[in-house]
Amino acid sequence: MGQQETVATSLADTVREGIGAALAEVDADLARRYPGDPGTRQPVHTVYVPGDVFTAGTLRSWGDQALAALDEHAPDADALAAVLGIPAELAVDVHDRVRAKLTREPVEDLRIDFEDGYGPRPDAEEDEAAARAAALVAAAYRDGTAAPYMGIRMKCMEAAVRDRGIRTLDIFLTGLMEAGGLPDGLVLTLPKVTYAEQVTAMVRLLEAFEKARGLESGRIGFEIQIETTQSILGADGRATVARMIEAAEGRATSLHYGTFDYSASCGVSAAHQSLDHPVADHAKAVMQVAAAGTGVRLSDGSTNVLPVGPTAQVHDAWRLHHGLVRRSLARAYYQGWDMHPAHLPTRYAAVYAFYREGLEQAAARLAAYVAKAGGDVMDEPATAKALSGYLLRGLDCGAVDLSEVARLTGLTRADLDGLAGRR
Repeated sequence: MGQQETVATSLADTVREGIGAALAEVDADLARRYPGDPGTRQPVHTVYVPGDVFTAGTLRSWGDQALAALDEHAPDADALAAVLGIPAELAVDVHDRVRAKLTREPVEDLRIDFEDGYGPRPDAEEDEAAARAAALVAAAYRDGTAAPYMGIRMKCMEAAVRDRGIRTLDIFLTGLMEAGGLPDGLVLTLPKVTYAEQVTAMVRLLEAFEKARGLESGRIGFEIQIETTQSILGADGRATVARMIEAAEGRATSLHYGTFDYSASCGVSAAHQSLDHPVADHAKAVMQVAAAGTGVRLSDGSTNVLPVGPTAQVHDAWRLHHGLVRRSLARAYYQGWDMHPAHLPTRYAAVYAFYREGLEQAAARLAAYVAKAGGDVMDEPATAKALSGYLLRGLDCGAVDLSEVARLTGLTRADLDGLAGRR
């Protein structure tokens, strides 16, 4: 075709304009409901510590206990690889990175628990613990010892504990404000949600706090814990979790699956309550579809089998935990709960092996896509988005280095962010 040549069409411009006008509301709704990935780092795990147990030394203590468990039960790379089945070619790198992580940043996300892990206490005692938690978190961010993400899990919005939960949240947030303001890594968790109206109540509560303290509207977000059957399927037979995301009015940051409460509510006996049980898979599949594209992230649950006791018993618990973490990663659940310091070695070993074993293939496919060089797989933009997201997650947690990714792909961090659709 010549430079100025035109092709024949039959439809008037008014047809196109009319369709655009008819779909304008849909376009706006899609943009509002499905903004895509928020572009921030997602932690690989969350550690829960009861409000009366948390101290200024908790994070370092968890790292030291995790290193001690590693030294006692898998003192070198070959030993760790043998226990967990890590490929020989990855053993040294994974082991070294796990040790470095436990030394540098053992916990990525800490939740100071005022719910199940804390239980009912006299009001004066919980008031004091909430105020102390705020002071310790503020101090940790000031002196550089904080985890990337820190916050509290309050009691839920059910009538019996609602007032107590609201008061604890108020004391904690007020304490942070009095100590200099809300840290960027602040995370709040709302547990045992059954109705979307409870999420709306949380929104109104945070709006009131923001107004009282002169904060920007929408400054405070929160996680929704999915641990009741009503949060998955409502009394009318409709899926509920999507309504909860909508009810959060843009404040929902993630959905956390509660393994044991949800399993128990489905009647699963204690011996079979696990994050790989069919009832768990069903709930998490519903969560995954509801959250897709919304910018709300997902977290899997935990195992209550602790790596303690004789070495053989620790190894059994490690293999179980490692397998569950790998299973979650393969199912696009990139975060989970860890309940004991000795879970940290297997958390990071599983995460690091997952990203390192696929590094070269993912990098090659992404480089070929960018260069349109072809190859034995024909990738589409959606796959390029997934490949760059995979590399970014590996970078965020320390499984891979930016120099490695740049060497293998020729891409910068900004290039990866763009391909992944991160805002």
